[in-house]
Amino acid sequence: MPERSQTDLGPRPEPRDAPKAGPRDAVPEAVPYDTRYAVDRPFGLREARQYCRRLARSHYENFLVGTLFVPHHLHEHFHSIYAYCRVADDLADESPSPERALQLLDWWERELDLAYAGAPRHPVFVALAETVVTFGIPRQTLADLLVAFRQDQVVRRYDTFDQLLDYCRHSANPVGRLVLHLFGYTDDHRRCLSDATCTALQLANFWQDVVPDFERGRMYIPAEDMRRFGVTEEQIANRECTSGFRELLKFECARARELFSHGSALASVVPGRLRLDVEMFTEGGLEVLRRIERQGYDVLSRRPAIPKSRQAALLIGRLARSLTPWSRR
Repeated sequence: MPERSQTDLGPRPEPRDAPKAGPRDAVPEAVPYDTRYAVDRPFGLREARQYCRRLARSHYENFLVGTLFVPHHLHEHFHSIYAYCRVADDLADESPSPERALQLLDWWERELDLAYAGAPRHPVFVALAETVVTFGIPRQTLADLLVAFRQDQVVRRYDTFDQLLDYCRHSANPVGRLVLHLFGYTDDHRRCLSDATCTALQLANFWQDVVPDFERGRMYIPAEDMRRFGVTEEQIANRECTSGFRELLKFECARARELFSHGSALASVVPGRLRLDVEMFTEGGLEVLRRIERQGYDVLSRRPAIPKSRQAALLIGRLARSLTPWSRR
């Protein structure tokens, strides 16, 4: 049996860690004027769930694929968590300036605080408050994501790999921990394995998107590693894939692959449906690394994307393996 959260075993967490039952009909007082996510009327729970569902389904198909193996009774909760993350990401990336992005993220965190105080106003938080109470999700897990989005506005370079891992601790790892909460897991062992997988996925995305990130003014390759392999930002700007750059990317990909290897044990300690999700995302991340390797680690001339046909093949292959007797044990 899964290890259930504290709210299932006994008293609920302190008010800071779970929303209280409170009024949901207060009209928002501070509505940002320049974001499509502003609302100016109250939402009931049913309508708030519909809002989150529409938001989830109108964005990335990766989210829909990720919910294929999720029990139906968890779908609404996945929608609310995804909506929270999606809006925060858009507030950070679609704002006209870093200053405005920080202001909107502050607004989003105030809405989070209201939800934990028992008075959610925005429809995302009306739905999310129910999820938080049901599964005992601590506020910090959700707030950590906002730390990363704020960091993206003010930090454009990372000198050490440890600094980059700390960024991933806020940007990627909370997502895995939120999913574990929905399945009733709060133990350190599974969290550690989930963190390794989520960080590896984030790193694979960084190494895949060196050029797009550089064009947005961001560099996630640690400066200490660039110095070690004799790679300069000028070379990246000029798309010069030197032997030093290839060795650098090979080194960084090996780090990500090691994390995938460590986190792979998570699949053996979670139930079948969640195991499929873990294995699919791990396989997708490893496929990105394989494609980088096949390009000779040259991500400067061509982004190593996974074609739709290959994505489908990975999904079908994973489903086929799940139907074999030994994989269902």
